[in-house]
Amino acid sequence: MATATDTPSKATGAKANGTPIKANGSKAPARARKASVKSASKTAAPKTAPKRAVRRPAAPKTTLEKVSARVTAAEKSVAHAASETAHAIKAAADHAIEAAHVPDTAKGIVARVRAAPARLRKAVTPASKPAPRKGATGKAATARKPASKSSASKSKVGTGTVLGVAAAGLAVGIAANLGRKAAVQAPSVMAGDWLEALKAEHKAALAILDKLARSTPEQPAKRTLLLTQLKHALGKHAFTEENVIYPALREWGDKADADALNHEQGYHKQYLYELDTMDKAAPEFAQKIADFRADLNAHIREEEDKIFPKIHAGLDEAKNKALTAAANREGFKLA
Repeated sequence: MATATDTPSKATGAKANGTPIKANGSKAPARARKASVKSASKTAAPKTAPKRAVRRPAAPKTTLEKVSARVTAAEKSVAHAASETAHAIKAAADHAIEAAHVPDTAKGIVARVRAAPARLRKAVTPASKPAPRKGATGKAATARKPASKSSASKSKVGTGTVLGVAAAGLAVGIAANLGRKAAVQAPSVMAGDWLEALKAEHKAALAILDKLARSTPEQPAKRTLLLTQLKHALGKHAFTEENVIYPALREWGDKADADALNHEQGYHKQYLYELDTMDKAAPEFAQKIADFRADLNAHIREEEDKIFPKIHAGLDEAKNKALTAAANREGFKLA
Protein backbone atom coordinates (compact mmCIF):
# COMPACT_ATOMS: atom_id res chain seq x y z
CA MET A 1 0.00 0.00 0.00
CA ALA A 2 1.45 3.37 -0.99
CA THR A 3 2.12 5.91 1.73
CA ALA A 4 1.50 9.60 1.59
CA THR A 5 5.22 10.32 1.18
CA ASP A 6 5.61 8.05 -1.89
CA THR A 7 2.98 9.77 -3.95
CA PRO A 8 4.62 13.21 -4.21
CA SER A 9 7.94 11.62 -5.22
CA LYS A 10 6.42 9.86 -8.20
CA ALA A 11 4.43 12.92 -9.18
CA THR A 12 7.49 15.17 -9.26
CA GLY A 13 9.71 12.59 -10.99
CA ALA A 14 12.36 12.38 -8.23
CA LYS A 15 13.05 10.09 -5.31
CA ALA A 16 13.45 11.29 -1.76
CA ASN A 17 17.23 11.00 -2.01
CA GLY A 18 17.34 13.41 -5.00
CA THR A 19 18.03 10.83 -7.82
CA PRO A 20 16.25 11.95 -11.06
CA ILE A 21 13.83 9.43 -12.55
CA LYS A 22 11.58 9.34 -15.54
CA ALA A 23 7.87 9.49 -15.30
CA ASN A 24 7.63 5.68 -15.76
CA GLY A 25 9.96 5.12 -12.80
CA SER A 26 13.24 4.35 -14.61
CA LYS A 27 16.44 6.25 -13.85
CA ALA A 28 17.65 9.04 -16.12
CA PRO A 29 20.91 8.44 -17.98
CA ALA A 30 24.00 9.37 -16.03
CA ARG A 31 25.36 11.25 -19.07
CA ALA A 32 22.72 13.94 -18.73
CA ARG A 33 23.67 14.53 -15.12
CA LYS A 34 27.40 14.87 -15.92
CA ALA A 35 26.67 17.24 -18.75
CA SER A 36 24.75 19.52 -16.45
CA VAL A 37 27.69 19.63 -14.06
CA LYS A 38 30.08 20.58 -16.86
CA SER A 39 27.69 23.20 -18.09
CA ALA A 40 27.38 24.65 -14.62
CA SER A 41 31.17 24.82 -14.22
CA LYS A 42 31.53 26.54 -17.59
CA THR A 43 28.89 29.03 -16.62
CA ALA A 44 30.53 29.79 -13.25
CA ALA A 45 34.12 30.11 -14.58
CA PRO A 46 33.88 33.60 -16.04
CA LYS A 47 32.54 34.94 -12.73
CA THR A 48 35.78 34.14 -10.81
CA ALA A 49 38.17 35.72 -13.35
CA PRO A 50 37.40 39.38 -12.51
CA LYS A 51 37.95 38.66 -8.80
CA ARG A 52 41.49 37.45 -9.49
CA ALA A 53 42.18 40.61 -11.48
CA VAL A 54 40.91 42.77 -8.63
CA ARG A 55 43.06 40.99 -6.05
CA ARG A 56 46.29 41.38 -8.06
CA PRO A 57 46.38 44.74 -9.78
CA ALA A 58 49.65 45.56 -11.52
CA ALA A 59 49.80 49.24 -10.54
CA PRO A 60 50.06 48.82 -6.74
CA LYS A 61 52.91 46.31 -7.14
CA THR A 62 54.83 48.82 -9.23
CA THR A 63 54.28 51.54 -6.63
CA LEU A 64 55.46 49.24 -3.85
CA GLU A 65 58.60 48.40 -5.79
CA LYS A 66 59.30 52.07 -6.35
CA VAL A 67 58.85 52.87 -2.66
CA SER A 68 61.07 49.95 -1.59
CA ALA A 69 63.78 51.06 -4.01
CA ARG A 70 63.52 54.61 -2.69
CA VAL A 71 63.87 53.40 0.89
CA THR A 72 67.00 51.42 0.02
CA ALA A 73 68.51 54.36 -1.82
CA ALA A 74 67.61 56.69 1.05
CA GLU A 75 69.34 54.53 3.65
CA LYS A 76 72.49 54.34 1.51
CA SER A 77 72.41 58.09 0.94
CA VAL A 78 71.96 58.73 4.67
CA ALA A 79 74.94 56.56 5.57
CA HIS A 80 77.08 58.19 2.90
CA ALA A 81 76.09 61.73 3.90
CA ALA A 82 76.69 61.05 7.60
CA SER A 83 80.09 59.50 6.90
CA GLU A 84 81.09 62.36 4.61
CA THR A 85 79.97 64.96 7.16
CA ALA A 86 81.88 63.23 9.97
CA HIS A 87 85.08 63.17 7.89
CA ALA A 88 84.67 66.83 6.99
CA ILE A 89 84.12 67.77 10.63
CA LYS A 90 87.18 65.81 11.74
CA ALA A 91 89.31 67.52 9.10
CA ALA A 92 88.05 70.91 10.23
CA ALA A 93 88.81 70.07 13.87
CA ASP A 94 92.35 68.98 12.99
CA HIS A 95 92.82 72.23 11.13
CA ALA A 96 91.55 74.18 14.13
CA ILE A 97 94.13 72.50 16.33
CA GLU A 98 97.11 72.97 14.05
CA ALA A 99 96.38 76.29 12.33
CA ALA A 100 95.84 79.82 13.57
CA HIS A 101 92.70 80.46 11.53
CA VAL A 102 90.00 79.36 13.95
CA PRO A 103 87.38 81.92 12.79
CA ASP A 104 87.57 80.64 9.20
CA THR A 105 87.54 77.06 10.44
CA ALA A 106 84.51 77.72 12.62
CA LYS A 107 82.68 79.20 9.63
CA GLY A 108 83.45 76.07 7.63
CA ILE A 109 82.09 73.87 10.42
CA VAL A 110 78.90 75.92 10.65
CA ALA A 111 78.41 75.69 6.87
CA ARG A 112 78.77 71.91 6.96
CA VAL A 113 76.41 71.61 9.92
CA ARG A 114 73.76 73.62 8.09
CA ALA A 115 74.18 71.66 4.86
CA ALA A 116 74.12 68.18 6.39
CA PRO A 117 70.49 68.13 7.64
CA ALA A 118 69.20 69.47 4.30
CA ARG A 119 71.02 66.75 2.39
CA LEU A 120 69.78 64.10 4.77
CA ARG A 121 66.18 65.36 4.57
CA LYS A 122 66.34 65.25 0.76
CA ALA A 123 67.71 61.72 0.86
CA VAL A 124 64.88 60.34 2.98
CA THR A 125 61.91 62.25 1.50
CA PRO A 126 59.12 59.67 0.92
CA ALA A 127 57.73 59.07 -2.54
CA SER A 128 54.61 61.05 -3.40
CA LYS A 129 51.37 59.24 -2.63
CA PRO A 130 49.59 58.01 -5.81
CA ALA A 131 46.27 59.74 -6.46
CA PRO A 132 43.20 57.48 -6.04
CA ARG A 133 41.55 56.50 -9.30
CA LYS A 134 37.94 57.48 -9.92
CA GLY A 135 35.48 55.38 -11.87
CA ALA A 136 33.14 52.46 -11.49
CA THR A 137 32.67 50.62 -8.24
CA GLY A 138 35.05 47.88 -9.31
CA LYS A 139 37.83 50.32 -10.13
CA ALA A 140 37.36 52.21 -6.91
CA ALA A 141 37.64 48.95 -5.04
CA THR A 142 40.86 48.23 -6.93
CA ALA A 143 42.31 51.54 -5.78
CA ARG A 144 41.34 50.90 -2.17
CA LYS A 145 42.38 47.24 -2.13
CA PRO A 146 46.18 47.61 -1.72
CA ALA A 147 45.87 49.93 1.30
CA SER A 148 47.61 47.45 3.59
CA LYS A 149 50.61 47.19 1.24
CA SER A 150 50.82 50.96 1.07
CA SER A 151 50.84 51.08 4.87
CA ALA A 152 53.69 48.59 4.94
CA SER A 153 55.67 50.69 2.47
CA LYS A 154 55.04 53.78 4.56
CA SER A 155 56.45 52.01 7.59
CA LYS A 156 59.58 51.23 5.58
CA VAL A 157 59.91 54.86 4.59
CA GLY A 158 59.43 55.74 8.25
CA THR A 159 62.35 53.48 9.18
CA GLY A 160 64.55 55.22 6.63
CA THR A 161 63.48 58.60 7.93
CA VAL A 162 64.30 57.62 11.52
CA LEU A 163 67.74 56.45 10.42
CA GLY A 164 68.25 59.71 8.57
CA VAL A 165 67.20 61.82 11.54
CA ALA A 166 69.44 59.80 13.86
CA ALA A 167 72.42 60.16 11.52
CA ALA A 168 71.75 63.86 11.07
CA GLY A 169 71.42 64.33 14.84
CA LEU A 170 74.70 62.53 15.43
CA ALA A 171 76.52 64.55 12.80
CA VAL A 172 75.09 67.85 14.03
CA GLY A 173 75.85 66.96 17.66
CA ILE A 174 79.47 66.13 16.86
CA ALA A 175 79.82 69.28 14.77
CA ALA A 176 78.28 71.47 17.46
CA ASN A 177 80.60 70.08 20.13
CA LEU A 178 83.69 70.47 17.94
CA GLY A 179 82.59 73.96 16.94
CA ARG A 180 82.21 74.92 20.60
CA LYS A 181 85.65 73.51 21.37
CA ALA A 182 87.17 75.42 18.47
CA ALA A 183 85.59 78.64 19.72
CA VAL A 184 86.88 78.11 23.28
CA GLN A 185 90.38 77.27 22.09
CA ALA A 186 90.39 80.08 19.52
CA PRO A 187 92.13 82.75 21.69
CA SER A 188 94.97 80.36 22.50
CA VAL A 189 95.39 79.22 18.89
CA MET A 190 95.25 82.75 17.51
CA ALA A 191 98.02 83.83 19.88
CA GLY A 192 100.33 81.91 17.57
CA ASP A 193 102.82 80.85 20.25
CA TRP A 194 102.51 78.71 23.37
CA LEU A 195 103.84 81.42 25.73
CA GLU A 196 101.50 84.08 24.34
CA ALA A 197 98.62 81.60 24.51
CA LEU A 198 99.26 80.91 28.20
CA LYS A 199 99.41 84.64 28.90
CA ALA A 200 96.00 85.08 27.25
CA GLU A 201 94.56 82.28 29.39
CA HIS A 202 96.05 83.81 32.55
CA LYS A 203 94.44 87.15 31.70
CA ALA A 204 91.04 85.52 31.13
CA ALA A 205 91.15 83.69 34.48
CA LEU A 206 92.06 86.86 36.39
CA ALA A 207 89.22 88.72 34.67
CA ILE A 208 86.71 86.14 35.94
CA LEU A 209 88.13 86.43 39.46
CA ASP A 210 87.73 90.19 39.29
CA LYS A 211 84.05 89.78 38.36
CA LEU A 212 83.63 87.45 41.32
CA ALA A 213 85.27 89.99 43.61
CA ARG A 214 82.78 92.65 42.45
CA SER A 215 79.76 90.39 43.04
CA THR A 216 77.68 90.71 46.22
CA PRO A 217 76.13 88.19 48.65
CA GLU A 218 72.76 89.10 47.11
CA GLN A 219 73.94 87.56 43.80
CA PRO A 220 74.51 83.88 44.62
CA ALA A 221 73.38 82.74 41.16
CA LYS A 222 75.85 85.07 39.46
CA ARG A 223 78.64 83.85 41.72
CA THR A 224 77.82 80.24 40.93
CA LEU A 225 77.90 80.93 37.19
CA LEU A 226 81.18 82.82 37.35
CA LEU A 227 82.74 80.13 39.52
CA THR A 228 81.73 77.49 36.95
CA GLN A 229 83.41 79.53 34.22
CA LEU A 230 86.53 79.93 36.34
CA LYS A 231 86.74 76.19 37.05
CA HIS A 232 86.49 75.39 33.34
CA ALA A 233 89.05 78.03 32.32
CA LEU A 234 91.61 77.02 34.95
CA GLY A 235 90.92 73.31 34.45
CA LYS A 236 91.74 73.51 30.73
CA HIS A 237 94.74 75.75 31.42
CA ALA A 238 96.16 73.46 34.11
CA PHE A 239 95.58 70.41 31.90
CA THR A 240 97.72 71.99 29.18
CA GLU A 241 100.50 73.07 31.51
CA GLU A 242 100.67 69.83 33.49
CA ASN A 243 100.59 67.58 30.40
CA VAL A 244 102.78 69.60 28.02
CA ILE A 245 104.55 72.67 29.43
CA TYR A 246 105.83 71.33 32.76
CA PRO A 247 107.08 68.03 31.23
CA ALA A 248 108.89 70.06 28.54
CA LEU A 249 110.38 72.22 31.30
CA ARG A 250 111.70 69.12 33.09
CA GLU A 251 113.05 67.72 29.84
CA TRP A 252 114.81 71.02 29.18
CA GLY A 253 116.54 70.65 32.56
CA ASP A 254 114.52 72.78 35.01
CA LYS A 255 112.93 70.07 37.17
CA ALA A 256 112.82 72.20 40.33
CA ASP A 257 110.69 74.96 38.83
CA ALA A 258 108.42 72.46 37.07
CA ASP A 259 107.78 70.61 40.33
CA ALA A 260 107.19 73.84 42.25
CA LEU A 261 104.68 75.14 39.69
CA ASN A 262 102.88 71.80 39.63
CA HIS A 263 102.68 71.89 43.44
CA GLU A 264 101.18 75.40 43.42
CA GLN A 265 98.49 74.41 40.96
CA GLY A 266 97.40 71.70 43.38
CA TYR A 267 96.49 74.43 45.87
CA HIS A 268 94.63 76.36 43.16
CA LYS A 269 92.38 73.33 42.81
CA GLN A 270 91.95 73.34 46.58
CA TYR A 271 90.70 76.94 46.37
CA LEU A 272 88.21 75.97 43.66
CA TYR A 273 86.97 73.05 45.73
CA GLU A 274 86.39 75.20 48.82
CA LEU A 275 84.65 77.96 46.84
CA ASP A 276 82.42 75.42 45.16
CA THR A 277 81.28 73.90 48.47
CA MET A 278 80.94 77.24 50.25
CA ASP A 279 77.68 79.16 50.66
CA LYS A 280 77.77 81.77 47.88
CA ALA A 281 76.01 84.30 50.13
CA ALA A 282 78.43 83.79 53.03
CA PRO A 283 80.60 86.77 54.11
CA GLU A 284 83.79 84.69 53.89
CA PHE A 285 83.21 83.96 50.18
CA ALA A 286 84.60 87.36 49.12
CA GLN A 287 87.69 86.91 51.34
CA LYS A 288 88.35 83.48 49.84
CA ILE A 289 88.16 85.01 46.34
CA ALA A 290 90.65 87.71 47.34
CA ASP A 291 93.11 85.14 48.76
CA PHE A 292 92.79 82.98 45.67
CA ARG A 293 93.42 85.88 43.31
CA ALA A 294 96.56 86.91 45.21
CA ASP A 295 98.00 83.38 45.09
CA LEU A 296 97.08 82.88 41.44
CA ASN A 297 98.57 86.23 40.41
CA ALA A 298 101.85 85.39 42.19
CA HIS A 299 101.95 82.07 40.36
CA ILE A 300 101.29 83.80 37.04
CA ARG A 301 103.96 86.41 37.57
CA GLU A 302 106.52 83.72 38.32
CA GLU A 303 105.63 81.82 35.13
CA GLU A 304 105.42 84.81 32.78
CA ASP A 305 108.32 86.89 34.11
CA LYS A 306 110.90 84.31 35.21
CA ILE A 307 110.45 80.67 34.22
CA PHE A 308 108.66 80.46 30.87
CA PRO A 309 110.75 83.14 29.08
CA LYS A 310 113.92 81.15 29.87
CA ILE A 311 112.73 77.92 28.29
CA HIS A 312 111.18 79.81 25.36
CA ALA A 313 114.52 81.46 24.63
CA GLY A 314 116.38 78.18 25.13
CA LEU A 315 114.36 76.29 22.50
CA ASP A 316 114.82 76.84 18.79
CA GLU A 317 112.01 77.88 16.48
CA ALA A 318 111.10 74.34 15.43
CA LYS A 319 110.85 73.12 19.04
CA ASN A 320 108.77 76.11 20.11
CA LYS A 321 106.45 75.49 17.17
CA ALA A 322 106.11 71.83 18.13
CA LEU A 323 105.42 72.81 21.74
CA THR A 324 102.74 75.24 20.55
CA ALA A 325 101.01 72.53 18.51
CA ALA A 326 101.16 70.10 21.43
CA ALA A 327 99.71 72.69 23.83
CA ASN A 328 96.84 73.45 21.43
CA ARG A 329 96.03 69.77 21.00
CA GLU A 330 95.95 69.25 24.74
CA GLY A 331 93.85 72.36 25.40
CA PHE A 332 91.37 71.36 22.70
CA LYS A 333 90.59 68.15 24.62
CA LEU A 334 89.09 70.04 27.56
CA ALA A 335 87.92 73.14 25.68
